[in-house]
Amino acid sequence: MHTVHHTPITDRKIRFALAGCGRIAANHFGSLEKHADRAELVDVCDIDPAALAAAVERTGARGHASLTDMLAATNADIIILTTPSGLHPRQSIECSEAGFHVLTEKPMATRWEDGLAMVRAADDAGKRLFVVKQNRRNATLQLLKRAVEEKRFGRIYMVNVNVFWTRPQEYYDSAAWRGTWEFDGGAFMNQASHYVDLLDWLIGPVESVQSYTATLARNIEVEDTGVVSIKWRSGALGSMNVTMLTYPKNLEGSITIMGEKGTARIGGVAVNEIQHWEFADPHPMDDTIENASYSTTSVYGFGHPLYYDNVIKVMRGEADPETDGREGLKSLELLIAMYLSARDGRRISLPLDY
Repeated sequence: MHTVHHTPITDRKIRFALAGCGRIAANHFGSLEKHADRAELVDVCDIDPAALAAAVERTGARGHASLTDMLAATNADIIILTTPSGLHPRQSIECSEAGFHVLTEKPMATRWEDGLAMVRAADDAGKRLFVVKQNRRNATLQLLKRAVEEKRFGRIYMVNVNVFWTRPQEYYDSAAWRGTWEFDGGAFMNQASHYVDLLDWLIGPVESVQSYTATLARNIEVEDTGVVSIKWRSGALGSMNVTMLTYPKNLEGSITIMGEKGTARIGGVAVNEIQHWEFADPHPMDDTIENASYSTTSVYGFGHPLYYDNVIKVMRGEADPETDGREGLKSLELLIAMYLSARDGRRISLPLDY
């Protein structure tokens, strides 16, 4: 484990540059606008001239036709990668080697060895690698995390996660990289990756997984539907059910935890409603559950600005990173195990080989 001393930036705004001005980039632009007192977007790049022009018009940042061009010209501290998932590793390593910190969207990579290489490159360069996990910041999940940490469930027996969403064929057709193994990954890796992240972050290390995946309705390389059985090292059992074929629209993103002294279910379209909350022993946090639920206008939730708040504080020397590259590897490892299990028809034990 490398411990690198980073000099805090306290006398000016933290400078960001963004690569990949597609669908998710708007969440990042909006987050940086909210933190304009401490952060600024100085450069953007995209190989699509129209997407680049729109981003330049919205943000006022300097535009570049490629990442390499941008790295040569920018004075940014951190490069944000909102490019197709399969490009993250090569681009992240290029940014690290060029002397920049990196903030990458999920999933950090689509292959296990690529994720390891990203962490190594950042370590070798003495630079930070952040992986966006904005769902962890949702008020509902923060409350659930506290309940687990304070042992309110006692021993956890069973955990169930459902992601019943809809992605029409037009969504996959909207960009050539979508629905491919190399650049995207399927329902587990792309759409449900934040839910996979909950399995380790909330419940703890996973011992093994057994999964099935299927491509039932969409004309894509990857799965549109999958199920996985999970056994944690603690002995807890659980399952995750994911489909992008829900008729006629997004229905549910939920997690249910059942333990010896408590039962809780966070549901709604995207873990935005506390639907059940019952524990043997009362606690002051129980008074806050009404306020934790929120109506969500987007499956992305409201976590991106909160995630950026942490990144900015880290750069200013005021906080530790919530989700760095090593933390990002935990959900990537689970995802890869799920895919190996489905492909080979066998139970996959963790950890994978490092």
